[in-house]
Amino acid sequence: MFRSILLLFLLTTARVAVADPLSFKDALAIATRSSPDIAAQTARVEAARSTSKAAGALPDPKLVVGVDNLPVTGTEQGSLTRDFMTMRKVGIMQEIPSWGRRDAQEAEAAAAIEQAQAEQRVLILSTRRDTALAWLARYYLERKSALLDDLTLENDLFDQTVQARFSAGNGSPADVIAPKQEAADIADRRDALSGDIAQANSMLRRWVGAAVEEGLSGNPPELAVDTTLLRGHVHEHPELAVFVPMTEKAQAEVHEAEAAKRPDWGVELSYGRRGSDFSDMVSLEVTVGLPIFSRSRQDPLIAAKRQDLSRIESEREAMLRDHTQELEATLAEYEVRTSQLARLREVRLPLARQKVDYQFASYRAGKADLSAVLTARRELIDERITELELEGQREATLARLYYFYGPGASEATDSPQQEGGR
Repeated sequence: MFRSILLLFLLTTARVAVADPLSFKDALAIATRSSPDIAAQTARVEAARSTSKAAGALPDPKLVVGVDNLPVTGTEQGSLTRDFMTMRKVGIMQEIPSWGRRDAQEAEAAAAIEQAQAEQRVLILSTRRDTALAWLARYYLERKSALLDDLTLENDLFDQTVQARFSAGNGSPADVIAPKQEAADIADRRDALSGDIAQANSMLRRWVGAAVEEGLSGNPPELAVDTTLLRGHVHEHPELAVFVPMTEKAQAEVHEAEAAKRPDWGVELSYGRRGSDFSDMVSLEVTVGLPIFSRSRQDPLIAAKRQDLSRIESEREAMLRDHTQELEATLAEYEVRTSQLARLREVRLPLARQKVDYQFASYRAGKADLSAVLTARRELIDERITELELEGQREATLARLYYFYGPGASEATDSPQQEGGR
């Protein structure tokens, strides 16, 4: 009985924990913590660290076992003991690559770790940005749904007013139909919105999993960006930072290719056992590589590695230009959305509300027909929906700036669990 009660308590507690709505901050934390892309890149970082332990080390020694000077003719044919030159040999051989090559291998391994870590920071950055955009999309769609609820209530009140006027002998039968047509229009908008919400849920589920099912909580953070600071630090973007270890790795590969023009060494120590009538022997051999055909072997490889280095530098410059263009375009989009939203709130919405009030007053006074009121109401509805859409677009643009170029990019390189705000 105790175990059953305990199990029921744990299941209830787990369900309560899961049932918490998803805040903006929690969404970023869950996405960063549970992202399979980040987990895969973390494995790459650990693999690079493990690989680096063997970088620059000497090759494994080789065991040498053999027979020297075995007679194959005459009376001693096939004998291991009767000829004084025959020896059963056992030894060990060690190849020793040049110091330049080993140093270059160590530098390559260190750069590979740094590159994997830099790519991990980029994944954290893009995960946080895309999660923020998905959460904002869902948030503003929910606000639009709430707005449609308000519009439905307003339309019900409007319908009651029209019905009352018609019962009092004012208006025409067509006036009674008009609010119902407007209700159908709002229902059509709600159906379309349901599809948009389903898509937004799918997008957010990609990053936070089942947590999306419990709805959202709270409001988006009030983000702020400094346009001058963004423009001045675009060259420090984490995606561009990946090219630093890439360049170091390419330089190390050039040095390793150049080191191939210097000879490698090898040493072999062996013990030779002869017949009982003869003395045993110890042999020591040293080998030296002879890179005498460098024009057809080492030099082409060196040239190829130098071209790779040049390619990486050009790719970095191209990415810097892409990021600069993208930043300017996003800044321009943000300024446009901000200007449009301010104009709508300061001019267009007040005018649309005034128009509805004037037309409705004229209708009640018998100076205007209901169609003019409906036209004004639809214009106001469109303006209110446009306000939400513009606000959502502006906040999404701001999130792209903040989490890809602004303080959010720095947070991704320091602590993936942090979240910025004004």
